[in-house]
Order: sequence, then structure tokens, then C-alpha cells
Amino acid sequence: MIPRRLSPGDTIGVAAPSTTVQPEMEPQLQKGLSFLRSKGFNIKLGQHIRSQGIGSATAPEQKAEDLKAFFDDPSVNAIICAQGGETANTSLSLLDWDTIRDHPKIFLGISDITVLLNAIYQKTGLVTFHGNDILWGFGRQITTYEIAEFNRVLIKGENGRIPKNSVWTTIREGAAEGRLLGGNLGCLLKLAGTPFWPDFTDAILFIEEYEISPGGCQSAFHHLQQLGIFDQVRGVIVGYIDSMQRDAGSGPYMEDILLEVTSSCTFPILKANDFGHNCPNTVLPVGGQVVMDAGQRIIEVTAPCVQ
Repeated sequence: MIPRRLSPGDTIGVAAPSTTVQPEMEPQLQKGLSFLRSKGFNIKLGQHIRSQGIGSATAPEQKAEDLKAFFDDPSVNAIICAQGGETANTSLSLLDWDTIRDHPKIFLGISDITVLLNAIYQKTGLVTFHGNDILWGFGRQITTYEIAEFNRVLIKGENGRIPKNSVWTTIREGAAEGRLLGGNLGCLLKLAGTPFWPDFTDAILFIEEYEISPGGCQSAFHHLQQLGIFDQVRGVIVGYIDSMQRDAGSGPYMEDILLEVTSSCTFPILKANDFGHNCPNTVLPVGGQVVMDAGQRIIEVTAPCVQ
């Protein structure tokens, strides 16, 4: 199930289903909203995007209320999350999956929003989108690459090869095709053992992380191995790992640890630095059909993700 593409004049709902917008973040919020308005979009803010609950997150009921309101509102054409955080999983049992299924819309976010991107796809079949949020994507120094990718995927509705903005590296040769699932590694693992965990059979897994250690990588990959994920997927794409890039330290690096943990596997592994934290982000369709060729360093979306 794919949503309708964006057109100038559409209304975008801004939700905060993880960390809410703190007072000191208001300038970034306004800058992000200004970018969307400059593209010709109208904005509707969720009722609870600035609300406070435990720590920097609002109550699960309020998160679910804002999401239901936006999916149910015929004047809202897409939903973009304000930012990530730690608590997106708290509202999962409260979400109205029938409303989401009956009113498919673009749903875009990154980091902790990985939880919702994959859960929504798993529960409804709606393709969601991993990409820039309001505060940390559109609200900082957005690049020409990110603007072009937002236009290409969500406005023009193009699929095909994902353009490179960085050097991509072959980690294990091979080609594969499957549904694209994943996002932030630690956030994805919050879904393990729940009804919201996606089916990785014949999938392409994409992963990124923020300030993770080599030991944390090793632990997470063994967790995935123990869940049987590496016996199910057809390929893995590693994104930009803010604390473990080759130009930022002496290693070991996430892709090296993955190669070691999966040494008995044959699926291809590609390192592509165009999604993740603190890097320019493309827009990736969670649930979309893709082909990857690690040797040729290609990722191609082979089916429409918006209509």
C-alpha cells in the first residue's frame, strides 16, 4: 500500500511521537517549518508537539491521539515527525491501525521514528519513509542533495537508482532483491519480541546508528543473529555511522563487525553513507521493493512508493 505523493498546496502534519519540541529547540522547529513552507506546503502542528510528560516525552496517549488525528484528517496529506528520541515505542499498543490503513499518507522520520516506520508497515502494509525530520534535517543546514531527494521521492514520485552523495563501499560482493526494512539499529531492536516486529523473510536490511561503540555493534548484531534475522535477509546496507566512520577513528567499524558476525553467511553487504545521523540523507522507502548490488555499489528502488 503506497500513499499519494506531495503537491504544492498540500498540508503537512507535524507530530512528535518520540521527544517533543523543547523551548530551546523552537528556532530549529521554525527553520524546518520555513523550509516546508518555501516548497509551497501548509503546516498543521500536532496538539501535543510541545507537551511535557516523563522527561522530554509526552504521554503515550497524547502521541497516539496526534497520530490518529492526522491520519483521520482529510485536510492533512502527509505526516513528518519533529525529531527522534527514546520513547516512540510507548504508543504502539494505542495506535489505531485501522485508521492508518484506511487513510494511507506519507509518514516520514528518522532515528527513534524507526520504531513507527517499521511497525506501521508491519501492521498495515503502508510503505513509510526514512529521511529527514523537521528539527535535525530541515531545521539545520539542509543540503542540495537532501532537497533534491525530498523532491525526487516524495513530490515527483520517482523510483530507480538512489543517487550517490558520498563514496559507497563493497563489503561483501553480491546482488539481492527484496523489501527494504530497517533504520536505526538500536531502535529497531525495541520491536523484537513484539507484535510490531517486521517479517524479514527475503528482505533487504538497512541500518544506521548514533554514537554506538564497537561493543554495542557486536552485541546488536549477535542479537539479530539470535533472532534468526541473518538467516532470513537477502542483503544488508550499512549507512553513515556517526561515531564509527573510517575518516573519524581507528576502528573497528560497524561494517567490519557485521562481516565478522555473519562470516558464515553469503548475503551481500554494502556501505552507503547517504543515510543516518549527522549526514545528508536520501529518502528510503520502508517496505519498498529494492535491488542492491554490493559489487557495483547500486541501490535501486524497483517499484513506485507513492502514487
